[in-house]
Amino acid sequence: MLPYGVVNVDQLIAQVDRALRTVSNVAEASRPSPADALPEVELGEEDRRHAAALMRVNHVGEVCAQALYQGQALTAKDAHARHALERAAREEEDHLAWSAQRVGELGGRTSLLNPVWYLGAFAIGTVAGALGDRWNLGFLAETERQVEEHLSGHLERLPSDDVRTRTLVEAMRADEARHRDTALRLGAAELPRPIKVLMRVASQFMTRVAYRV
Repeated sequence: MLPYGVVNVDQLIAQVDRALRTVSNVAEASRPSPADALPEVELGEEDRRHAAALMRVNHVGEVCAQALYQGQALTAKDAHARHALERAAREEEDHLAWSAQRVGELGGRTSLLNPVWYLGAFAIGTVAGALGDRWNLGFLAETERQVEEHLSGHLERLPSDDVRTRTLVEAMRADEARHRDTALRLGAAELPRPIKVLMRVASQFMTRVAYRV
């Protein structure tokens, strides 16, 4: 095992490869999409466009999640924290592939700004990891808590008869809750309120932009 601060070239190459796959929409899911076993329903044009836009927002959230966790894992000092972050990133890659697939099924497209979202989130994750593992895990826990709220809000806004999209969002929300619980169990620190507010403001900005672009 390399000492903290020494660059692992193999790890760096893997991070670059994952980044390229994330922003190029070529992520592969390790689990089948929960929506695959459900029938497609005929949606009106307005409902279809709305559902596609919401799933585009969710896809951007997963792009950011990949970047955040990769940045955090790169600078995490504790092996348990790093493992938790890497496992979360793998499961979020399922979400990334699922949401991209669903956006396409609904006739939409993913965000044109995905490289920008990725770079910003990776920088934030790297800083969070450098602050120490308790704060790193605290950032993970708070991120997942806010994502859970975000997905719950989407469930309220999605067409009630769009069972494929709703089932997919519910499965993603369940994974986020498990990631949050894992971070708390590993000793996540409680983030200061100003940081939580700043995270929420940034998320709201991303949501408004990604819904349209």
